[in-house]
Amino acid sequence: MSDARADATGNVVNDGRNGTVKQIICIKWGAKFGPEFVNRLHGMIARNITPPFRLYCFTDSDEGLHPDIAVRPLPEFDYKAPERTKGKWPKSRLWGDLGDVEGVVLFLDLDVIITGNLDDFFSYGDPDDTILGLNPNTPLEKMGQTSVYRMRVGKLKPLQDIFRADPQAAADKFKYEQRFVTRNAPGGVKFWPKGWLAHFRMHCVPNFPLNYFREARIPQGTKIVIFPGNLNPPDAILGRWDEADEHRAPLDHLRAAFDGRRRESFGKHIRHYLRPVSWVEKLWRE
Repeated sequence: MSDARADATGNVVNDGRNGTVKQIICIKWGAKFGPEFVNRLHGMIARNITPPFRLYCFTDSDEGLHPDIAVRPLPEFDYKAPERTKGKWPKSRLWGDLGDVEGVVLFLDLDVIITGNLDDFFSYGDPDDTILGLNPNTPLEKMGQTSVYRMRVGKLKPLQDIFRADPQAAADKFKYEQRFVTRNAPGGVKFWPKGWLAHFRMHCVPNFPLNYFREARIPQGTKIVIFPGNLNPPDAILGRWDEADEHRAPLDHLRAAFDGRRRESFGKHIRHYLRPVSWVEKLWRE
């Protein structure tokens, strides 16, 4: 018996199960991420999924995007985004109506690295579940992480209504959009099984002093490596902690901790060393 659900008219709605289309969505606005991030995401998906699938990119510019990517305009955002709070609040555009994209969708951040098969992200749990990653920074809080999450389109629309009433107040209270989603999603949220997602800085990079001698690794069983913060795949390939950093040989990086060339505290400087990561360069391609 198929798990695909039928709507009120009897039409089958995509949920990515039993041969229905696996729908993946991403969002790109502004200039922080170029089209190569979307194109490489599409390439990684294609190599790690059982078809049929389709990647939808909601964006303000389709310049340079691969023709196989389904481009859609950014959904209407008829409220002012918070200006003094951390978090990627423009993602709230995706909580409501997505035009012709209906059914179950898997959202992926543009800066993830796919390291395993994605099929389980569609077959896990119930199609009506809202499923997030578990944020490793706040294990006792059980806050979700929205680099990789699954939802039924429209289920999170009530969150838009709450947010629209006073975006800055909501952002001030919850600090991050992922905490807002975790606390307010209708019916609550569930989490991906432990080990499916790996946080690059926390789970892949060796602890000091091994980070000076060993390359970051992919933990066994990982399907997707996420890159929260300022360290992105291009930085990992070059062996730098963020765009403002520069890769140095191990001894020179340690010397910089003492001779005034460090940009942060001594403790952070010596921990924030990264050797160039060969598997990121190998996997992050079209």
